[in-house]
Amino acid sequence: MHRRIFEDDHEAYRDTVREYLMREVVPYYGEWETKHLVDRAAWLAAGKSGIIGLAVPTEYGGPGESDYRYRYVVAEEIARTSTTSFGLGLGLQDDVTIPYISDLGTAEQKQRWLPGMATGELICAIAMTEPGTGSDLQGIKTTAVRDGDEWILNGQKTFITSGIHADLVIVAARTEPEAGSQALSLFVVERGTEGFTRGRTLEKVGFAAQDTAELSFLNVRLPETNLLGTEGRGLMHLMERLPRERLSIAVSAIASARAAYEWTVSYVFERKAFGQPIGDFQNTRFALAEMLTEINVTQNYIDNAVLALNQGELTAAEAAQAKWWTTELQQRVVNRCVQLHGGYGYMMEYPIARAYVDSRIQTIYGGTTEIMKEIIGREIARQR
Repeated sequence: MHRRIFEDDHEAYRDTVREYLMREVVPYYGEWETKHLVDRAAWLAAGKSGIIGLAVPTEYGGPGESDYRYRYVVAEEIARTSTTSFGLGLGLQDDVTIPYISDLGTAEQKQRWLPGMATGELICAIAMTEPGTGSDLQGIKTTAVRDGDEWILNGQKTFITSGIHADLVIVAARTEPEAGSQALSLFVVERGTEGFTRGRTLEKVGFAAQDTAELSFLNVRLPETNLLGTEGRGLMHLMERLPRERLSIAVSAIASARAAYEWTVSYVFERKAFGQPIGDFQNTRFALAEMLTEINVTQNYIDNAVLALNQGELTAAEAAQAKWWTTELQQRVVNRCVQLHGGYGYMMEYPIARAYVDSRIQTIYGGTTEIMKEIIGREIARQR
């Protein structure tokens, strides 16, 4: 039997998250999907309800909660309500950008940005991917050239999550053309900086309400105080934080798989065919049995990975295993659940249809399945 890792405080927090989603997100979600943008009021309400900025230290206005199980609760409730476009933005803020600022920022940078990130007033994006560069971070062509006590940033980024809403963008740029792994540095570009422009909101297959954009930087002048972390250590900074990002995707994937399964169980025992619920057909029962088993077995691995992250013990290879397996499982489960819904599974008014289009990207962003297997394979070879 699957044994969950949550305690009473986590379940009490779950009630808070559910109440927030039902009040501030669910009633408006369809409108956001149509206009391809989440209302910023939902972000501000999330800050007031303690739904974002959980790990922001208390001295910078956050709750200072480092236990990832609280983020796990948020991911599960987002999946249950099928509001994953909104959840993607929250995940980026809490699991990716806030840790960059908290871990790498100077005291001045933390004071400047973290309080607003904790309240939802400042939305942050991270810009790594370029039109010609995906998973190969060493292929980044965006440049930052020192000019006195400033940096001049030039380049283009694409597929940037929260690209339209972003008030801050962490940008990976090449600062030493021939320095190999020490060629990259990270910079924070703020809204309104001259030369920083956004393209159109990109039309995606899924995650319709989540704003994804192209960003351009033309002779953007940045003060030294906008360099994040150590010059020339950008690639290392990125690699060190990818395990948490990949676990975040894995947590979302397993939560979404379970939500799809539970919607389908309810549907097949209500829907009738040939005079009986379709859940009473052997094929349906076998499909449900297979999905439940895979979900429960996988969830145990993810639960253990979350506890390892809490202890600072989650390795890159373990996070890669979690990421590729759960996202591939999510696609298998959602696809089978659509089939069991029949024609209704293809109607966007049903959450399973939204889950179907939202799930496809999961095996691609944050590192493709193929890249994850390469990371794991290299670790196996290294240990020989």
